[in-house]
Order: sequence, then C-alpha cells, then structure tokens
Amino acid sequence: MNEGRLIVLTGPSGVGKGTLLKHLCQRHPDLQVSVSLTTRAPRPGEIPGQSYIFVNREEFQAAIQANELLEWAEYAGNYYGTPRRPVEQALQAGKLVILEIEVVGARQIRQNFPQAHLIFIAPPTWETLEQRLRQRGQDSESAMQKRLARAKEELQAAPEFDVQVVNDDLEQAIHALEVHLGLRDRQNINNSEF
Repeated sequence: MNEGRLIVLTGPSGVGKGTLLKHLCQRHPDLQVSVSLTTRAPRPGEIPGQSYIFVNREEFQAAIQANELLEWAEYAGNYYGTPRRPVEQALQAGKLVILEIEVVGARQIRQNFPQAHLIFIAPPTWETLEQRLRQRGQDSESAMQKRLARAKEELQAAPEFDVQVVNDDLEQAIHALEVHLGLRDRQNINNSEF
C-alpha cells in the first residue's frame, strides 16, 4: 500500500483556514483531518472529539512528556497540539492527512516531516484580516491587539512555506487548494458520476 501524504494548512488566525478545510472535506469526504488537542474551552457549536479534543493543562503536559504529539504550540494562552498516533496510522493506510495548525506548529512539522507539503493561507489585505477577526466578536480589545500583533508576525513567515494561497474569493481559494493537493482531477471524475 502506498504511504499517505501529510498536508499542513497554516496562516494567521482569522484567515479562513477552518472555512476552507470544511469546504474541502464536504467535496472530498475521503480526506483525513487530524483533530487537535487543546486546553481552551469549547466554543458554541464545537463538538468534543470532532472539533477538538479538549483537555486540561495537566493532560496536555503529559502528552508532551510521553512524546504523543507531532507538534504543539501555545497560542493566546492555550495549548494546541497534533496527536501523533492517528496521523501516523492514517499515513500508513495511504490517506491524505490534513493538519490545520498554527505557524509555530507548521515549522515543527517541517523539521519532523520534511516530506510534508506546507500551504500558507494568506488574507487578501491586512484590513480584511483585521475585519474578519473583529467580526468574530470573541475577544476583548487587549486580546484582539495580541491576535493582531501575532498575525503580523505570522504573515512575515509566508515565504517559508511551499505554497501560498490567498483567501480572497472562497471558490478560487478552494480550487487552488484542490490543485495543490492533487484533488482537482479526482473531483472532475467524481462530479461526472452524478
């Protein structure tokens, strides 16, 4: 059986990584998406075990100590990480595995999995990114300023990654991702079956 491929979607908070991934998964249900571990509280509508695996700080630290994470980072006061075992099992089964992670974690994946394909999702403009973050309405102004400062730093990292996709027009961005993931031909075949 062929070894699978590891794909990383990264970019600053608010750029639309989650929205793009949701649409990709709707069009390509065979994609394997890694569910991250986090110490943050669930947001409305998030499903434990499906959106994230919600744990406390002690459980997260134990996972780090046991080398159970492929990558991990602290972001906005919470820890996020990728459980190692499910990703390795999916790759061994020949799956296309997608991680939606922060830039710090993507850099760790680059070191640990040099064969991974890293895709940076960028906003069309800084103003658009700030507007998207503010429209969420989830942060105090001080937390928003921290997110914006971090986003500026992360945007500087874009050239480090294999591909940059600008999320301006949703359909165009999805199409670009499908092409980079090698899914475009498969989509045309699947659509012709209906």
